[in-house]
Amino acid sequence: MTTVPIHRIHKTLRFLVTGWACVLLAACSTDRSALNAPQVLTAPASATGSEALWAVAPLANESGVMSVDTFAISDKLVAAVNEVRGLSCLPLNRTIAAMRARRLSHISSPDDARLLAETLGVDGLIVGSVTAYDPYDPPKLGLTLALFAHRPADDLSQADPLRVRGAYSDAQVRVLTRFDSRPAAVVSEHLDGSNHDVLFALRQFASGRHDPYSAHGWRIYLVSMDRYTEFAAYTAVARLIDRDRLRMATERASVDGQDPSTR
Repeated sequence: MTTVPIHRIHKTLRFLVTGWACVLLAACSTDRSALNAPQVLTAPASATGSEALWAVAPLANESGVMSVDTFAISDKLVAAVNEVRGLSCLPLNRTIAAMRARRLSHISSPDDARLLAETLGVDGLIVGSVTAYDPYDPPKLGLTLALFAHRPADDLSQADPLRVRGAYSDAQVRVLTRFDSRPAAVVSEHLDGSNHDVLFALRQFASGRHDPYSAHGWRIYLVSMDRYTEFAAYTAVARLIDRDRLRMATERASVDGQDPSTR
């Protein structure tokens, strides 16, 4: 029978105790309650300086997938707008009620968008469609959105009531409304969960919005289509805000008589 020297037993025990102590110390030093601030969007300052009010019309389904819940995706857009600093958004149900009151089954033209926006009394209206949808890992979601927004105040001041009253026909005058006949901003996003650029943006978006110690970590947004839709809505709204900010800067520059490209 082989006898193990007592000093080797003590050495082994010291090694095990030291190893477990290091593990316990590392676990205790990790603050699982630490919070990270997520990325937050900020809207361009409005002309009045107050918070702007937007609405989202129910999206159309142009993806070719019959099982798409366009109302659920539209709700995600509403939530994304509400998270933007400087913006608030009407609930989707209120927009649907206004469409029914105006007998609009869907928004098919700029005139429909202008009518709905003025009925709701909002500063901006998002309309669009779902262009791609695949809920399986890696998910895919395509969105095409258009933002209809206020005309500049200078355009509204050009309406002459006397000219309107004295015209022989409607074709002789251009009746101005609060909203333009074309979108202030248009974006088209195809977010493929296998694309590394998309994954990088998704990881940044997920920071501060998920439990980093969960089994999936930030990849929970890839295995849950509901969460992936949140990311897609955030990305599309961010692009719309960037385009709208550029539009407003261009309008201000034109009023000041400056070339926006030189600013």
